[in-house]
Amino acid sequence: MLTHGDGILGNVDFVVSATHKRMTDSLLMPVFAHLILVAGLYAALTVVRAPEVWGVGKGLAGDFKVYEPRISANLRNQFEWPLLFYVVVLILMREDGPMPATQVWLAWIFVVGRGLHSVVQIGTSNIRLRGMVFTVNFLAVLCMWVLLVV
Repeated sequence: MLTHGDGILGNVDFVVSATHKRMTDSLLMPVFAHLILVAGLYAALTVVRAPEVWGVGKGLAGDFKVYEPRISANLRNQFEWPLLFYVVVLILMREDGPMPATQVWLAWIFVVGRGLHSVVQIGTSNIRLRGMVFTVNFLAVLCMWVLLVV
C-alpha cells in the first residue's frame, strides 16, 4: 500500500485504502449474513427449549420436541466446516490488491447454501437433499481456498 506523502501522490493512499475497504466490506457482508443465521438458530433453539426449561408455553412442548435436536445439530454444524470459511475470509481480507469478485460470489453461495442447509436439516428428514445442499457449501469454500492458494 502506498504511504501518505506530500506532493502529487499525497492522496493516493486514501484512494487505495478506500478501494481496499470497499472490497473487504463486500466480503464481510456474507460473514455478517452467516452471523445473522447463527443468531437466528440460537433464538430458535431458545424458543423450542422454552416450554421445558422455563415452563413458558407448556402446551407447545410436544410440538417442539422434534425440532430441538434438529436445531441443536444444525447449530453445531455452523461451527464445523464454516470455520474454514472464516479462515479463508480473514486471509483474503489481509491480502493487498482488489478482492476478486469470484471470492465474493463464492462466499455468498456458501452463506445462502448454509441457510438452505439449515432449512432442510430442521424442516425435513431428507438426508439426500441435505447432502446435496451441503455439497454446494463444501465446494464453495473449497474453491475459495483453491483460488487463494493457486
